[in-house]
Amino acid sequence: MTTMQAMVMTAVGGPDVLQVTEVPMPVRAGAEALVRVHATSVNPIDVKTRSGRGSAAAIRQYPTVLGYDIAGTVVESAYHSHALAPGREVYGMTTVPRLDGGNAEYAAVPELFLAPKPTTLTMTEAAAVPLAALTAWGMVVDVARAHEGQRMLIHAGAGGVGHFAVQLATYFGATVTATCSTANVSFVRELGAARVIDYTTTRFEHEVHDHDVVIDLIGNVHDNTGSRSLATLRPGGLLINAPSGSWPTMLDDARDARVRATDYKVSPSGATLAVITRMLEAGDLRVHVDRVLPLAELAEAHRLVEAGHTRGKIAIEVARG
Repeated sequence: MTTMQAMVMTAVGGPDVLQVTEVPMPVRAGAEALVRVHATSVNPIDVKTRSGRGSAAAIRQYPTVLGYDIAGTVVESAYHSHALAPGREVYGMTTVPRLDGGNAEYAAVPELFLAPKPTTLTMTEAAAVPLAALTAWGMVVDVARAHEGQRMLIHAGAGGVGHFAVQLATYFGATVTATCSTANVSFVRELGAARVIDYTTTRFEHEVHDHDVVIDLIGNVHDNTGSRSLATLRPGGLLINAPSGSWPTMLDDARDARVRATDYKVSPSGATLAVITRMLEAGDLRVHVDRVLPLAELAEAHRLVEAGHTRGKIAIEVARG
């Protein structure tokens, strides 16, 4: 077999630039695995890249295949005795936009970016985990160093990254205040947040003060959420921002408010994903899949994520069985 079916991005633009076509099969090289993709998911970075932002500047040619997350089965390993042998079910992140991603039947992925799939999850559930959970881990555990006695404000607590961030911060002992819409208040409370603020009815900066950390998953995209968050921190507190492109003056604004700030970019890591796997299998962490759509409806999934009201993640079924 020399070709495969993929949903390609033909140019930057709206969801309609995503089209199903036949493309060459990826060729495994070096320390990569060739994975038959069973499922992927849609993250905000997919939507941003498709629209010309995100990682679009790094795309060298079109058509290209997006999809940062994959769950599937190893077809070829880097070497014969590798732990992730052919037939092993795995999940992880691709190297989009350097190589084609998970919106296709097969993907070539560095084996260091993969981990064994959690035995307790389906393929579509597993595909909803990697980028979002690794982002949450990086912000909450690696940078914020969540611990007992720490007070943490997490924005967009019902979203893909947010619903993992709330759980991780709570697991490591932080007292979490989270923001979300009215429909998600109960959901976020069930994730472990000690306090949930409905941003549609309450200005969070009027209710939250002297917190140690803000996990900012919104920035100034909506209602200057990032800038308003500075007032919720104690002097010397830390704001960690994921969508930093929406707030170019963040570091200066934080300095003026006598707090610290940093942006954050996810680092694919099979080793960290293996820790997350153990938490998922033990029931200490869970993934919420809002909807599962077939690959042919990827454009609709992009529209749903772009609208910004998804609870957890939208997974994409690439192959059955």
